[in-house]
Amino acid sequence: MSWGAVLEAVRPERIGTVSEVRGLGAEVRGLTGAVGDVVILGDGVAAEIVATTPEGLRCMPLGTVVGLTAGAPARATGGPLRVPTGRALLGRVLDGLGRPIDGRGPLDAPRATLDAEPPSAMGRARIDVPLSMGVRAIDALATVGRGQRMGLFAGSGVGKSSLMSMIARGTDAEVNVIALVGERGREVREFLEDDLGPAGLARSVVVVSTSDQPAMTRLRAAFTATRIAEAFRDDGAHVVLMMDSLTRVAMAQREIGLSAGEPPATRGYPPSTFSVLARLLERAGTGATGSVTGLYTVLVDGDDHNEPIADAARSILDGHIVLDRALALMGHHPAIDVLSSVSRVAGKITTAEQRRLATTLRSVLAARRTANDLIDIGAYQPGANPKVDAAVANERQIASFLTQSLDETCPAPEAWRALAQIVTSFGDVS
Repeated sequence: MSWGAVLEAVRPERIGTVSEVRGLGAEVRGLTGAVGDVVILGDGVAAEIVATTPEGLRCMPLGTVVGLTAGAPARATGGPLRVPTGRALLGRVLDGLGRPIDGRGPLDAPRATLDAEPPSAMGRARIDVPLSMGVRAIDALATVGRGQRMGLFAGSGVGKSSLMSMIARGTDAEVNVIALVGERGREVREFLEDDLGPAGLARSVVVVSTSDQPAMTRLRAAFTATRIAEAFRDDGAHVVLMMDSLTRVAMAQREIGLSAGEPPATRGYPPSTFSVLARLLERAGTGATGSVTGLYTVLVDGDDHNEPIADAARSILDGHIVLDRALALMGHHPAIDVLSSVSRVAGKITTAEQRRLATTLRSVLAARRTANDLIDIGAYQPGANPKVDAAVANERQIASFLTQSLDETCPAPEAWRALAQIVTSFGDVS
C-alpha cells in the first residue's frame, strides 16, 4: 500500500449533524460542501446540497427521509453524484440515480458526473441530415434532423407515450436513451414489455423515476439520461434521447426551488425552473462526431398550449409536434395535428421536391379545415375551391397516410413515396 493510500485511510473524517428536517429538505451544520455535492444523512440517506448559507447546508434527500431525525450524523462524500455510461448500459433499466433496477445484476461501466458543458455554439455541427422516426406524419410533414430538439405537446391521455414507443422502434438512430420521469409505477412495465418490446429495449437505455419518488430523484433522472446520451455522442454514436415528460421535470424543480426558499413566480414556478430547463435542453444536439436528437414530451395543463412550461419549452426547442385530443377521440392515431406541428430545420434537410409535396398536402388540409362548417351542413358547393375538392375526394387516402398502427414501422423513403402518390392524385390545386 502506498503512503498516499495510508494517509487517506487515517485522515480524520469530519462529521456534521442534521439540525432540522422540514418539508422536502434537511438542514446540516458542521460540514462544508458545494452545491451539487452529495452528503449521507443518518443511516444512509443520500442527499444533494442545493443551497449553502453561513449557518449550514440546505440538502434535498435522494431517498425517503422516514426515520431521519434532528441530531443525526451527516457525512460528506467529497463530490457530486456519478452515473454509469457506455455500451454496457444497452438493454438495461436504471433508476433516476443510475442504479440498475431490472434484476440483471450490477453494472461494470465507467462513471461520470451529471453536469457537463453543452456543445459550444460555434463547435456544434450544423443539422443537415434527416433522421427517420418511422412515423409517416412526422417524417414527411415535420421532418426531424439528426441533432434536433423536438417537443411533443399534448394533454394527458392523448398518446404521447405510445408515439414515443413507435419512434423508439422505428427510428434509424443507433441508440435510444429513454427517460420516464414522474410516470405511474403501473405503466413502466407496460411500456417496457408492450410498447417498447424486446427489440426496442435491446438498443435502448431506460431511466425510470416514478411519481412517488423524491423531487430530487425525479430531477436527477432527467440529467442522468442526458449524461448517458452525451457519453454515447462523445463516442461518435447518433442517439435519440426521449424524455417523458419535461413538464414533470419542471414540477420537480418547482418543489426543490420552493423548498430551498426561492420566491414563486409564474404560476408558482420559481425562477430556477426556467434556467434548469434551458440548461437541460441545450445539452442535446450535435457534437464534433456524434449527435443527440432530443424528443421531449410536454404535458400541457388543461390542453393550454400557452401555459408557462409549454411556452418556455417551445421557445428553446427546434420545433414541436402537437397531439390533438379531438383527433384521439375520433380514433385517429397517432393524434398528430400536422397543421399545428412544425420543424424549424425541415427546410434545410429536405429537397425542393419534398418541400413541395409537404406544402401541397398542408395547403389542402388547411383549406379542408376552413370549409369544415360548410361541408358539415351541406352548404359547400363542389368546384368552389379545388383544394377543398381534392381534400374531400381523397379523404380516405389522406387519413390512411396520417394514421398508423402502434406496431407499424414506416421508413422515411416509403413515407415520401406514399405522399407523392397522394399529391399526384390531387391534380392541379394551385
